[in-house]
Amino acid sequence: MSVSIKDIAKRAGVAPSTVSRALANHPRISPETRQLIQNLAKELGYVPSAVARSLVSNRSTTIGVAVNDFLNPFYVDLISNIEEAVQGEDYHVFVSSFHRNRERELSLTGAFFERRLAGAIVVGSLVDNGYLSWPNRADMPVVLISCPAYPFSVSVDNYRGVSAAMTYLIEAGHRRIAFVTQGHHTNTEQQRLAGYRASLAERNIPPDETLIVHGDGGITGGIKAVPQLLALPHRPTAIFCYNDMTAIGVINGLQHQGYKVPQDFSVVGFDDLGIAAAYSPSLTTVRQPTDQLGQFAVNLLYHLAAGQTHIAPQIIEPELIVRQSTAAIC
Repeated sequence: MSVSIKDIAKRAGVAPSTVSRALANHPRISPETRQLIQNLAKELGYVPSAVARSLVSNRSTTIGVAVNDFLNPFYVDLISNIEEAVQGEDYHVFVSSFHRNRERELSLTGAFFERRLAGAIVVGSLVDNGYLSWPNRADMPVVLISCPAYPFSVSVDNYRGVSAAMTYLIEAGHRRIAFVTQGHHTNTEQQRLAGYRASLAERNIPPDETLIVHGDGGITGGIKAVPQLLALPHRPTAIFCYNDMTAIGVINGLQHQGYKVPQDFSVVGFDDLGIAAAYSPSLTTVRQPTDQLGQFAVNLLYHLAAGQTHIAPQIIEPELIVRQSTAAIC
């Protein structure tokens, strides 16, 4: 059974308010009483409640991190970098997932607010700019990662990342380039689609909407996209994928059908997960620097918590990493 402040007060023969002040090292409590109460708290195994402390001080030392999907290795890597960014700042991270569900996202961030957390970082938000009209925004700052339309956000330049990959493929001789999407119509997906379409238009390559196939953001979606692309009367020679997990699924699906990558099809991903370099063939991809994303998001949250609101969205430059899953057309 947990020990409460009332239990300590009863043993010490003082009021509960005196115990609260003594545990907080309040100057109005005598050194003798303070020492007595702190010794009793240690003896009884008292564990202070972070929620109770925040109610008294109006300051929490916990940051809530809400992610779209725990199964996505990109998000796992990002969480690790957010935790790294708060080290030494006397803050802790509480992480939960809303499982690609908008209502669950709002419920989760609402729970963060009810617990008076210092702020929230949402990765892959489905609410996006809806947080601008969120009734609790003034009391709990919210930073989004990968939602560049939101003013308090940190993202890579998705458009330029896709453009770099498309330029590389086009210069390698590819003209029929497919796009396997995430299939969730997020802001990030729309930006990557825009970069894909603009790259074709800049090189006067006629668009073909049949080359755009919807995945699910994971390996399964990539595998399922392969039969649709192989069934086209004019197949692609290269396949750009929404992320690395989709690209791995596409390569898996092609190999299962007896095709070789990159001899028969070139495949490009987006993220540069740890597995990208170790996969066979190693994956050509657009790198998202998760260390910078995590650090910038935490810094932005600190600025908002300090009352600074004249902050522009942070856009980080991605990098094309060329490996063995792509080749020029001979």
